[in-house]
Order: sequence, then structure tokens, then C-alpha cells
Amino acid sequence: MIGDGWDGDPSTRPHPDPLNPDRPTRRVAVVTGSRTEFGLLKPVMHAIGRQAGLELCVIASGSHLILPAETFREVKAAFNIADSVPMQIAGRTTRIDDAEAVGRGVARFARSFAGLQPHWIVVLGDRIEAFAAASAASIGGFALAHIHGGDRAEGIADEAMRHAITKLAHVHFAASEQSADRIRAMGERPEHVFVSGSPAIDGLAEMASVSDEEFAALGAPEAVLLMHPIGRADEAEEHATASALAALDGKRVLALHPNHDPGRVGVVRAIEAWQAASPETRVVRQHLAREQFVGLLKRLARGAGVLVGNSSSGLIEAAALGMAVVDVGQRQAGRERPAHVVHEDHESPDAIARAVQHALRAAKELPERVPHPYGAGRAGAFIAETLARLDPNRHAVLRKRIVY
Repeated sequence: MIGDGWDGDPSTRPHPDPLNPDRPTRRVAVVTGSRTEFGLLKPVMHAIGRQAGLELCVIASGSHLILPAETFREVKAAFNIADSVPMQIAGRTTRIDDAEAVGRGVARFARSFAGLQPHWIVVLGDRIEAFAAASAASIGGFALAHIHGGDRAEGIADEAMRHAITKLAHVHFAASEQSADRIRAMGERPEHVFVSGSPAIDGLAEMASVSDEEFAALGAPEAVLLMHPIGRADEAEEHATASALAALDGKRVLALHPNHDPGRVGVVRAIEAWQAASPETRVVRQHLAREQFVGLLKRLARGAGVLVGNSSSGLIEAAALGMAVVDVGQRQAGRERPAHVVHEDHESPDAIARAVQHALRAAKELPERVPHPYGAGRAGAFIAETLARLDPNRHAVLRKRIVY
């Protein structure tokens, strides 16, 4: 059954544009397929739900639906879910498995869009869920908006999918000026390329630090490890994760499970072996809700903590909070990062340990205001306002052409 995307709060009920009351409300289908990208999309979804002339509808897909489906429950608690699109199969995490999942996703998204008939479809980033939805939208004739296009993330297979989504999309919301320049260089219409900033920055100031009780339940960590696979063999991913954990020996560490990408088995294997060596003192969590994760980062930023791994959250949210960050390996290679984020190519314990000390020193010396390339925290509102203003049925929007 198709939901209306309304959370029950009268103040957030979608309503016609008061300046143009004859214009019909436009339905905006926002696709979320993973815990990480859902955290970034939440402020966009809330802004769409509040925006005059827009109606939010949420489609949950991909890893949200893999058992035990913890993140699906998180999405459902925050929004009405208009439809769900299963793609991946639990336990199947090779690149060929992902290729098959994309095929299932394209077919299922096509049926979903045919039923929902959205005026806009919104995807974020570079994951297979976004690529499948973008493919179905473009071929099916629906107006597609893409957030976080033009970024570089040279170390992963998703890099190609990000740029492929750019060529399928009709409107682009870039997280930085550099990313917008790359989108324009790909031949996209300049008038359809907007610098919105990253929605990952939205609302950071309003999120509270975790309480003493929550902090204790997480092991009162001095460091957080968040390593995602980059599509290598499980043995290579296991070695990289084990090296990062060894570099943090002597610190209280909270290790978080990775996303559901090829190589996940190796990352999890290293984390489980590390915890088994000292189960009383080493804490592992499969998932933290975004508010709790950001609250933990805030607590660690105050207490000289460090985030180690290869997640974009280190370069965006943690960096915006002034926290010490070590970016390990090639997953985020080419992505913009503030000066105090320390990058370490070599996935060895000694090299990562040196980088941790460097990052902790750099964080102590930070000025009060740290220049950040990803905006000032108003991306969600800007995206919603722009989607309300643009006509998705205009020929100039729907017609794709290379402008150079």
C-alpha cells in the first residue's frame, strides 16, 4: 500500500504552494538503501516533508532489508515507508552477487515508480541501490535528482557508479564547489548543478552528546574503528582491519561493523577475532543510530578521542566537529578533507599508530573555527526548496544532452 509520507504532525503536512495554490502537490520519492546514506538523507526527507508544494514518499531498499533488518526499523520509526525494494540476499556479498542484486533492483524499482508515480526521485551517493533506482528512473522517464555527485572516492568500485548516476540524473546537488565543477566538466547543464553542501552537516549542532550511561555502555571508548570493505578479497580486508585494530592497542576501542559490500566478511572476521581475544574489555556494535553516533563523536571530540577507518563520516561529520580523524587506505582517496584529517595510505599497524598520534596533536591545535568544504548545514532545506521551485516536467529538465 502506498503511504503518504506524513508523520502525523499537522505542522509538517505537505500543502500547496501559497504563492501558486493551483499548482498540484509534487510527490518526491526518496530512495534509501543503507544505514550510512539514510543518516545523510534524514534532514533532506524532513525538509521535503515540511516544504510547501511537496509530498514526501520514502522507499526503503537494499541493506535495510537484510535480516535482522535493524536499520529498516529505524527508517520505519522516522517515516512512513511507501514501498520496499529488496535487492541483496543475506550472506551473499561478492561483486557478482551485487551485480545480480542490481538487476533485481532495477526491475523492482520500475514497478515501484509505476505505482507511486513520483514527480521527482531522489538518490544519494554511489551505492548499488542508488544506481539501480537511478537506472529505473532514467529509463522510465522520471525526473531524477542526485545528491553528492561529482565526489572523488578513488579507492572503491562505487566511484564508477557515482559518475554513472550523474549522467542519468537531471538535477545535481553537489556537496562542494569542486564536486560541482566536476559535474559541469562531465557536460551537465550548469543551470541544473547546485552546490547544496552535504546533508551530513545538517543538524549536527542540535544533536546532544551521549550521556554518561550511554558512553559507559559503549565501553567508554578512546577510539572508534569504522572500516568498510573496498571490494578486495576477504583476506585483504581482514588484514587491513586487523592492522588498524593493532594500531589502537592500549586504547579502549569501540569497533563498528561495516556496510554490506563485497569484502564485508573479512572485516567482520578481523573484528570478531579482535574481540574474542579480550571479550570483557573490547566492545563491538553492529550499528549505532545516527543521533547516537554523532553524540558519541561529540563526546570523543571533547575528550581527545580519535576516529580511525575509511568512512566518509570521518571526513565530513567528525571533521566538522573538530575531532581527530585517521583516514586509512584508498577508499576515500581523492575526496576533499579538512587539513586536520590525517590520511595514511599504508595499512600497517606502525604507520596507522603514527598517524593516530599525529591526528591527536593536530586536533589539539585546531582553531576555534575549522574551514570545512562541505557547507554550513542547510543542505536539506536548500534541496527541498529547489525541488519545489523546479518543474520536473519541463523539457529542459528531462532532456539529457552534453553541453560542451
